[in-house]
Amino acid sequence: MDTIWLTGAQWLAVLRIGLGLWWLESWRHKDRKAWFDRGTGITWAASIAAEHRWSAVRSGFEKAVAPHPRVMAYVVVYAELALGLGLITGFLTPIALVGGLLLNTLYFTLMVHDVAEQGQNSMMALMSVVGLFGMSWQAWSLDSAFGLFL
Repeated sequence: MDTIWLTGAQWLAVLRIGLGLWWLESWRHKDRKAWFDRGTGITWAASIAAEHRWSAVRSGFEKAVAPHPRVMAYVVVYAELALGLGLITGFLTPIALVGGLLLNTLYFTLMVHDVAEQGQNSMMALMSVVGLFGMSWQAWSLDSAFGLFL
């Protein structure tokens, strides 16, 4: 593989780190007090799910998320932080990439009618797939330093 300036593995690391920074920014800009104390994030998602065109999304949200709004708020917020930190440092990278892909798929499915959300989540999911199959933990990662996922 011919590349300019960096090796192919290093360019994949740049992609991985960039995706991690995107997740970290998603975590950073959340009003955690509102999410945790007032439940604004899950309340907003519930309003989207209630009007969703797919009954599977409506019923899935009602069964899995609605009964546990406080727990789910913590899960969402801290999953984004964990994904960001894991991808930036390259620690447990394949797990973080698969987790991010799943979270983006859930976000994409919930927000299927919102063009802006579709673009962000589809691009983040694509970056996860490229990072996973390109084994983006081969350079500039704790996984590589520890000899994990060789």
